[in-house]
Amino acid sequence: MSLRLFLPRDTTALALGADAVAIALQRAAAERDLPLQLVRNGSRGLFWLEPLLEAEHAGRRIAFGPVTVAAVPSLLEALAGDPGAHPLCLGATAELPYLQSQQRVSFARAGLGDPLCLDSYRSQQGFVGLQRALHLAPRDIVSAVTESGLRGRGGAAFPAGIKWQTVLDTPGEQKYIVCNADEGDSGTFADRLLMEADPYQLLEGMIIAGLAVGATQGYIYLRSEYPRAAEILAQAIARARAEHYLGDDIRGSGRAFELHLRSGAGAYICGEETALLESLEGRRGTVRAKPPLPAVHGLFGRPTVVNNVLTLAAVTTIMEKGAAFYRDLGTGRSRGTLAVQLAGNIRRGGLVELAFGATLRTLVEDYGGGTRSGRPVRAIQVGGPLGAYLPKSQWDTPLDYEAFAAIGAMLGHGGVVVFDDSVDMAQQARFAMEFCAAESCGKCTPCRIGSVRGVEVLDRVIARQDTARQIDLLRDLCGTMEAGSLCAMGGLTPYPVRSALDHFAEDFS
Repeated sequence: MSLRLFLPRDTTALALGADAVAIALQRAAAERDLPLQLVRNGSRGLFWLEPLLEAEHAGRRIAFGPVTVAAVPSLLEALAGDPGAHPLCLGATAELPYLQSQQRVSFARAGLGDPLCLDSYRSQQGFVGLQRALHLAPRDIVSAVTESGLRGRGGAAFPAGIKWQTVLDTPGEQKYIVCNADEGDSGTFADRLLMEADPYQLLEGMIIAGLAVGATQGYIYLRSEYPRAAEILAQAIARARAEHYLGDDIRGSGRAFELHLRSGAGAYICGEETALLESLEGRRGTVRAKPPLPAVHGLFGRPTVVNNVLTLAAVTTIMEKGAAFYRDLGTGRSRGTLAVQLAGNIRRGGLVELAFGATLRTLVEDYGGGTRSGRPVRAIQVGGPLGAYLPKSQWDTPLDYEAFAAIGAMLGHGGVVVFDDSVDMAQQARFAMEFCAAESCGKCTPCRIGSVRGVEVLDRVIARQDTARQIDLLRDLCGTMEAGSLCAMGGLTPYPVRSALDHFAEDFS
């Protein structure tokens, strides 16, 4: 009997002992004189089951998890007979309810094979979008992205097609594509997962973006805390270059695009596009005043597309399957799919990709399975550390950019952090101000000083010192920060603070 097994080697799986399981599998197979092919794939995003081992059996992939070193001998015995009899057997991977009910578009390939294998990527429709783009005029590529309704999957949700059109229309001998991979929001990991599980999709999306706007140089600005992603991307870039997907003559087309990987500065503010550009140019990451926009005066003063990982990855689907395919997913002005990341006090944490329109309640209860602690959910923060805290009355709001804006919230990068009924929302409001004080670039007064004053005011509120007056002062301070800050760092910090005050007032009195 010969075994073909799949075991993830992404950051989450490694943190939970995947390498130790791999060593144990190889050792046990050798002791049994059992031929073993162990493929180190990317994670499918079912993090509560990692390390998730898959085995090819009777024409299907059977999942087992979470696997420990101690379980390896019994697993090999079960695979020789009846895999379903093993207590860790989850059944056919493709039939797991958590996966089966999703609409995986950008993450359709995640976990299927070796993320660095070009043959594997090509066998799963990889580079089909690029091949089509190579035969299109730049304006036709931009038109397809515009017609798809794709919006930036970062924070502002700005229409990608408009940004690309601006760069295309702006004269410049040199233009750039910059990928914002400085994923710093609490509870987010979708960018990392895609880069570690399907890196060529990002590379393909950046090459297509370069063809669309006339850019021949691209940079990936990667979060410094992602060493595994850095290792995978560096290898993927080298292999893509060797196969002529990068360089002066892309696949014999006569078109050029080169790609560079750069490590981030370890600062949250560098997730803001202009601070990122400052850092990429070798300076301290501080926010630039706008205008001029990066699309006109960006990296090194040249026209620049700045998009995040999931935005650029989505372009490959649009070019492969057409603008209409992508546009027909979603609701209202929120088209395509949203990669939701379930984190915090959650029983089944992981990645869920769905078309826009699902609700928080569906995500947290049906996919997340409620809290890990077993206590009732009290608050859900969506959109990172600057996102609003949503009470139970708002959990049926559709995951839609405009629907969230209407309730004073934002989807941001799709991070969902769950809190049970033991949370102190006054302390959470304080954390928002403290986070802003620690991560502010310091360029503008409302953010730099306002966040420090916010911590001081909340300390007085928590100490029950003249509470009503202090809360009035806090609301006034939030208004000043929102209206006067140079960027979203100070402008959005009031979201979690106000939502805590409005929906969880009992924690402040």
